[in-house]
Order: sequence, then structure tokens, then C-alpha cells
Amino acid sequence: MVNPTETVRLENVVASTGIGTELELEQVAKDLQGADYNPENFPGVVYRLQDPKAATLIFRSGKIVCTGAKSVEDVHAACQRVFDDLRSLGVDVDDNPEVIVQNIVASADLGNNLNLNAIAIGFGLENIEYEPEQFPGLVYRIDDPKVVSLLFGSGKVVITGGKSPDDAKRAVTVIAENLTELGLLSPSE
Repeated sequence: MVNPTETVRLENVVASTGIGTELELEQVAKDLQGADYNPENFPGVVYRLQDPKAATLIFRSGKIVCTGAKSVEDVHAACQRVFDDLRSLGVDVDDNPEVIVQNIVASADLGNNLNLNAIAIGFGLENIEYEPEQFPGLVYRIDDPKVVSLLFGSGKVVITGGKSPDDAKRAVTVIAENLTELGLLSPSE
């Protein structure tokens, strides 16, 4: 059996940053090839990058949100690319804007089917939300690391709210240990 932490895969890294300058979004959207700006639908410019693959949301205030990256390195590279592209348009960008990871969404596989009813009872109600009529997964809030995980009967897990890739691996370890203690998961070999 595979160690569940080895199955952790980053699905989306979201980060925020700012360039320290207000922007004229209509002009930015015109000058950045591939940028979309439709203020009736969204208050920022959507600038999609192919390498690394990510989408950036650029706001009038100079704040930027990067989403869709598959690694922390890619989110930093995407932000750097936006900084460079804006500088090439003559925009005054701070020398070294701080990029802050806000959320990491990861997936993993525990390698066993899960009995969500038994887990809901075993984990206790204070950290669990489970309403199978509403949603097929069990919501499990973990305090350390501070993340929210979704457990599915297939053994698949989605972890959200982490600030580093290590948070997802630690969360999967906590989940696997708790399930093993309850006799609801076969220990990995």
C-alpha cells in the first residue's frame, strides 16, 4: 500500500501581491496581450499566462491575485512575469514586491474506501460536517495544520486552506493517523 502523503498533489496555489502603484485598467488591458477587462462582470483585469500556467487578477489599486498555479514556485514565477510585463509597459512597479501565499488546494488518496458515517461518529461532531443528502463528502476541520479537508467514500481527500505544501502532507498524515486509530483505515505498509 502506498503512503498517502506520497499521493499529495497540489491542485491550485493562490497568492496575492501588490506593485505599489495605482493602474489605469483600460490601458493595461489594451497593452497586455491576452488580457481581458470587462468591468461590468469583474472589477479587475484577467491576465492569463501559459508559462507558467496561471491566471492573474490585476486591480486598479495595484493589488494582484495569482490563481491556478500548480506549485509555489510557479505562483512566484507568474507574479514575476506580471511585474516584468507591467514594467515593460512603463508602469512603476516596486523593486521586489512581496508575494504571499494565501491558500493551497491539494488532493490525496488514502488508498482505501472510507465509511463516512463511521468517521463522522468516530471523529466527533465538533470538527465534522457531514450531510450526505446535501454533499457526498465529509468536511473535517483540522487545527494543526489549520486546514479544511473533504473526505470522500472513495478514499480521495481534498485539503484547502494551507499556506505551504507541507501543510497538505501534514494534514494527510493527521487524517490517516486518526482513521487508523479508529480502525477505519488499514495502516500503510
